[in-house]
Amino acid sequence: MAEFVVITGMSGAGRSQAANHFEDLGWYVVDNLPPALLPRVREFAETPDSGIARVGLVLGLNLFHEQVAPALTALKASAEGSVRILFLDAATPVLVKRFESTKRRHPFESISPMGVSDAIEAEREALGYLRSEADVVVDTSEYSIYQLHRFIDEVFDLDAGPGSVTTRIMSFGYKHGIPLDADLVLDCRFLPNPHWVEELRPLSGQDDAVKDFLLNGQPMAETFLAKTQDLLRLLVPAYVIEGKSYLTIAFGCTGGRHRSVFVAENMGVRLAEDPELGIRPMVVHRDIDR
Repeated sequence: MAEFVVITGMSGAGRSQAANHFEDLGWYVVDNLPPALLPRVREFAETPDSGIARVGLVLGLNLFHEQVAPALTALKASAEGSVRILFLDAATPVLVKRFESTKRRHPFESISPMGVSDAIEAEREALGYLRSEADVVVDTSEYSIYQLHRFIDEVFDLDAGPGSVTTRIMSFGYKHGIPLDADLVLDCRFLPNPHWVEELRPLSGQDDAVKDFLLNGQPMAETFLAKTQDLLRLLVPAYVIEGKSYLTIAFGCTGGRHRSVFVAENMGVRLAEDPELGIRPMVVHRDIDR
């Protein structure tokens, strides 16, 4: 029974780099596949003597954009194994910079004459339905190629399996932008800011002094953490019922160094030890070093 992952998303967001890494991990990867050929690849992979257990399918819109949605629907309905969609996204200014640095034309410019910014926005609109159907969405705006590889390793090696959902807990700074791949965003800026305490400013939410300042000196912090844990006990099983296999919960503060880091670390421990949830959360800090 073959396992399928469909690698798709915005042009310039890292589809090819992701595909190369899946191939390095032992997946049989088919790039730039016309959607009409998906059934043949599925049939071949599911042949008992094919020797293929995991298949990566790289899909962009390009000239076949009208065929993508029905082809994916048919693949999910007919495949014997799991079919997951990995959607790679990035902020428009980042994508513009990437296209300018490579001197390549955006694929949508070949469909209709337009500038690269307009082409990116046209592709983003066209991909809206696919992004909403994705099992995993990752914002690669701030990712190096090695960070993208590590993300893929974590998500597909820490797959929670049936009846659960792989959960990523993220801290971020609002001044650096809300993460595009967050499913839930919670604001921690109501907590006192350690940045304004001189001895705490150079530290982060991972340091004991900051933890003591926020947890022991601020009763609201414990209440927020406990009620957020209760909220996730309610929501995570609902996501599982809806078939979601990957969940990103983002906690934000002003700079992404103190309060959101503290909350993300604390929540990661709480969720890992919560017997009602049975999940293995990954904790990442997007802006801690900025």
